Amino acid sequence: MTTLAEIALRHALSRPESVAFSFQGRDTTFALFDRRTNQVANALVATGVAPGHRVAYLGKNSDRYFEIFFGAAKAGAVMTPIGWRLAPAEAAAILEDCGARVVFVGPDATGQANAALACLANRPSVIAIDDASIQSATSFDMWREVAPMDAPQVEIRPDDVALQVYTSGTTGRPKGVMLTHENLLAKHRELTRAQMDWYRWTPDDVSLVAMPVAHVGGSLWGIAGLLHGAKGVIAHEFDPLTVLDFIERDRISKMFMVPSALQIVVRQPRSREVNFGRLKYILYGASPIPLDLLRECMDVFGCGFCQQYGMTETAGAIAYLPPEDHDPNGNPRMRAAGLPMPGVEIKIVDSLGNALPPHTVGEIVTRSCGNMAGYWRMPEATSATVDPDGWLRTGDAGYLDESGYLYIHDRVKDMIISGAENIYPAEVENAIYGHPGVAEVAVIGVPDEKWGEAVKAVIVLKPGAVANVEDILKFARTRIAGFKVPKSIDFVEALPRNASGKILRRQLQEQYWAGRMRKVN
Repeated sequence: MTTLAEIALRHALSRPESVAFSFQGRDTTFALFDRRTNQVANALVATGVAPGHRVAYLGKNSDRYFEIFFGAAKAGAVMTPIGWRLAPAEAAAILEDCGARVVFVGPDATGQANAALACLANRPSVIAIDDASIQSATSFDMWREVAPMDAPQVEIRPDDVALQVYTSGTTGRPKGVMLTHENLLAKHRELTRAQMDWYRWTPDDVSLVAMPVAHVGGSLWGIAGLLHGAKGVIAHEFDPLTVLDFIERDRISKMFMVPSALQIVVRQPRSREVNFGRLKYILYGASPIPLDLLRECMDVFGCGFCQQYGMTETAGAIAYLPPEDHDPNGNPRMRAAGLPMPGVEIKIVDSLGNALPPHTVGEIVTRSCGNMAGYWRMPEATSATVDPDGWLRTGDAGYLDESGYLYIHDRVKDMIISGAENIYPAEVENAIYGHPGVAEVAVIGVPDEKWGEAVKAVIVLKPGAVANVEDILKFARTRIAGFKVPKSIDFVEALPRNASGKILRRQLQEQYWAGRMRKVN
C-alpha cells in the first residue's frame, strides 16, 4: 500500500467484521471504518476542503481522530493535530499558521478551543465531536452522517502531504513538519521485508495507542496497527491504572510508550497482580531507559523491549536497539540508540559535513524515505535541515561504533526532552521575559529521575525586584503550556556569556550534569 487511503479499503474487503479500533466501549469494524472515512472525506469536500488544504484536530486521543485523519487523506487534505496541553495562544498560532479550513474539537478541549478561536481573525469551520460545547459549531455525527458513503473521486499520490505535525522551534516559533503518505508508510514496508520478530504483526495482535496523537509517535503507532490489520485499543489519555486495565482486559500484545510513562505504570502496586502473558513487545522511545528501570520492567512485564530513536522530521524511528541487546545485567550496547532501521542511512559528520570515523563525536545526519517533505512555508529552515542530497541534520551529536551502533552523546541544538515532550529554551525564555521583575533569563534542561530532563530557568532580576518563584511560574503558565513551565528557578547575579554576548547555556548546565557520561538523560 502506498497511500493511507488504501489501508481502510484493503482490510474492509479482506476482514470487514474484524475490529479496527476500540474506544470507550465503541468498536469500529474495518468495514465501518472504511465507510465512515469515505463519509468524512465527502463531507470535507462539501465543506470546501480541496486537496492540499489543512484540517485541524484539537482534543485528546479518540477513534474519531483516526476517522478524520484517514477521511482527510482520502480527500487529499492534510491532518494537523494540535496538542490539547498547549496554551490557547499556542493553539491559535498553529491554526493561523496552517490556515486550517476546518477544525475538529473534542469535548475535553472546549475551553482551549473557544479561547484559541477568539484569537483568530478568520475563524475556520468548527466541528464539535461527542457533544463538545463550541459556539456556532456543527455536530460531528450530523455532519458526517449526511455525506455519501462512496469513496470520493480524488487522486491521491504517495508524495502528497498527509500529516503536518508542529514541533517547537529554536527561535520560539513552531514549525509545521510536512510528512507525505510515502514518509508514513515506506518504513513499514522495509520493516516487514526485514522480518524482524519484534515487528511481526498478525491479525490477532492487539495494539495499545496510549501516547498523544498530536505527537508523531501516537499517530504513527495508530497507523502501524491499522496497516497490519490489528485491533487498536485507544486510550483517551495516558493513565497508569487505565493502561494496566487495557493490558489485562483487552489482551494487549504490542504497545509503544516512553520510559517515563513505563516507570509510572510499573511502579503501580497493581502491576504485580496483572497477567501480562499475551504482551509480546514494548517499544519505547524519546529517551534511553535506565538499567534499573529496564530490569524492573523486564521482571514485571516479562516481554521483549525495543528502543526507538528518531524525530518528527524523520517520520519516527531511524534507529532501533533490538530486544537481544536488552540485557538486565547490563552491557555496553545498552547505552546505544541502536542500529539503523531497514532502509535508513546514518552517518556522523563534522561542522563541514565531512564523514567521521567510528568513535568520533559529530552531528548525526540521516537519509531515508521517511525524511520529511519540509517545513510548512519555511524554505530557509528546510534547506538548513535537509541538504540537496537528502541528508537531514538531526541536531543531535553522537558517534557510531565499528558494528554500526549509534550512540547519542549530546545535543547540537538546545532542545530539552522532558517526559517525551520537546521543549525549546527560546519558547520558555520568551514567556518569562515579559515578567516585570525579570531582567534576563536562560532556560536549560537538568537531570530528572522521573521525566529524564526537567526545565530549569536561571534568572537575573531587575534592580529592586523580589525573587518570587511562584509569581514567575504563574506568569509563565498564562503564556505557554504547563509542561513547558520550569520545574525550578535559580536566581543569579549575571549569566555567563561569550565574547559576542551569547549566553553560554552549556556552562550553566555543567554543574547539574557533572559526573554523568552524557548530557542527555
